[in-house]
Amino acid sequence: MPPFRAEHMGSLLRPEKLLEVREAIRATGISAEEAGLPAVEKEAVAAVVKLQLDLGLKAVTSGEYNRTRFWGLMWDEFVGTVRLQDADAAMFRLYHPDVVSLIEKDRKVMPGDSVIAGAKLAHDRARSVSNLHELRLVQAAVPEADWPNIKLTMITPAWFHMRYKQGRAYTKDAYADDAAYFADVAKVYQAELAMLYEAGLRNVQFDDPGLAYFCSDKFRQGWAKDADNIGGVDDLLDAYIKLYNDSISKLPADFHTGVHLCRGNFIGGRHFAEGAYDIIAQKLFTDLKVNTFYLEYDTARAGGFEPLKFLPRDKHVVIGAISTKLRDLEDKDEIKRRVYSAADFVAAGSGQTRDEALKRVAISPQCGFSTHETGYPLTEDDEKKKLALVRQIADEIWGEP
Repeated sequence: MPPFRAEHMGSLLRPEKLLEVREAIRATGISAEEAGLPAVEKEAVAAVVKLQLDLGLKAVTSGEYNRTRFWGLMWDEFVGTVRLQDADAAMFRLYHPDVVSLIEKDRKVMPGDSVIAGAKLAHDRARSVSNLHELRLVQAAVPEADWPNIKLTMITPAWFHMRYKQGRAYTKDAYADDAAYFADVAKVYQAELAMLYEAGLRNVQFDDPGLAYFCSDKFRQGWAKDADNIGGVDDLLDAYIKLYNDSISKLPADFHTGVHLCRGNFIGGRHFAEGAYDIIAQKLFTDLKVNTFYLEYDTARAGGFEPLKFLPRDKHVVIGAISTKLRDLEDKDEIKRRVYSAADFVAAGSGQTRDEALKRVAISPQCGFSTHETGYPLTEDDEKKKLALVRQIADEIWGEP
């Protein structure tokens, strides 16, 4: 069962043919069917699944080929959401790392689209189709016996909350406060996960840059200065942990859950924040009821491995030590040394030997290779070499999938 010793974070570089079809749809307004997207998408996903299997990776993904950005369309499909285009900057926490990096100060707007709850949130299976479509594309490319290994990435339930000023993630007509909003977010996530479980999904990875932003001194300082906030920044972290736990509370025991923390992987390989895990590690690892933590650890921005001493005995950690931002291939022996170092801290915190701790450790790149559909520095050959290195390191340390 997941996590496997060699993992990757979901998104992979898109093939040119798929990009050309999507661009034709945007440029001309023709339908996906007229552009031939369904067939191109199916062919592309089958090819990228084969690539992963050929490289010896078991937790195969779609490469996120049906998405233009890593969070996909899931929130747009929930009943009650409203998409905003170039929203007023006054709606946002101007110290939130994404907002700091992207907001257009002269225009006083947040560029692109964002989502709020304009009415009570609800889940409608007739509308919530994108994740199910993605899962079925991957299932079509692997034997049914291997379906439990498929990994679907899913955006954090807090994605369209943290960026907004207090009370601005929803309209006043929709919700009176965060608690009521979070309760319904948890319900729609429960329904989405139940639907996907019925379809055969057994492995989900929540992508959550926001959890890593709690490690940022700049974000914490910005929060403290914001008089509109209710409670302290760690109260918000507590609320998000509860939101996660409520969202996954009804999952069967054979559904593996994980959360991926990174500090941004925007177009061009840009990061948005920095800060070590120390300030959140004990609370996060202890209270968040996922099975696995996928942690960015490719640069000093993430700090050292010392926080791993707080990892409980029943949880796993995947060390994201391979960069998807830099083309240079990492030194295999150095990465192995780092994995052993991480395992030593896990062992020290749980009273285990290194070998015992290694049973709860794995290796991966720090983030996806293409969290948006274009604009990343690596080539497909670079990507293959990086993934092959992950597999080689896993073979040499563990000798198992």
